[in-house]
This record gives sequence, structure tokens and C-alpha cells, in this order.
Amino acid sequence: MTTRKSRIKTPLTRKDLKWHTIEEVFGEVSATKEFQKGYKEESARIKLAARIRETRIAKKMTQEDVAEKASMQQSVIARLESGEHGVSVDTLSKVANALGKQIALVESSK
Repeated sequence: MTTRKSRIKTPLTRKDLKWHTIEEVFGEVSATKEFQKGYKEESARIKLAARIRETRIAKKMTQEDVAEKASMQQSVIARLESGEHGVSVDTLSKVANALGKQIALVESSK
């Protein structure tokens, strides 16, 4: 069995990287209402996940500590902090409580 060399050139340094705007990557699709709505929802979930992780770290707690206080497995906390998965209100409430916080609805900025 022979192996082929990849033709994709891996950047060697940060200077070799080229940054693209959303418009360059997604083109006209990024201007649609559906895209904007999805982008806003995904951004909110990722920000929430980061906020939960930052709060946990600021309180010098491990994922295991939060999981124990919230009566759930550590893997649930890891998935939540990754921002790659949705979360139920019940789970979010338990985690917030374990971190000494509460969830609340606030006006969104437009």
C-alpha cells in the first residue's frame, strides 16, 4: 500500500495564516435572515458556555466539583462548557445554582 503526500500546505507561522471575513467565507448566504438568526443563536450559546467556564475557574472549582454540586456527571459539565451542545433549562439551572448564580431573561441587544 502506498501513501500519497497531502497537497494541502500547512501554515508554518501565524504570519502565514490568512484571515477571512464572514462575507468572504459564506458569501451572499451570510446576508439572509436565516443565517443571521442562526449565527446570533450560535454566538449566544458559545458565549454562555465561555461564561460558565470562566465563572467555574474564577471560583477555583473543577468540572467535577460543579458536577457533584449539581448532581450530574462531569461529562455533562464538559459538554456544556464546550459550547457544541444545547442545554436544557433544568440542566442550566442546576449548574448555575452550583456556581452560586441564577438564570434570568434579559433584553437582547439588536
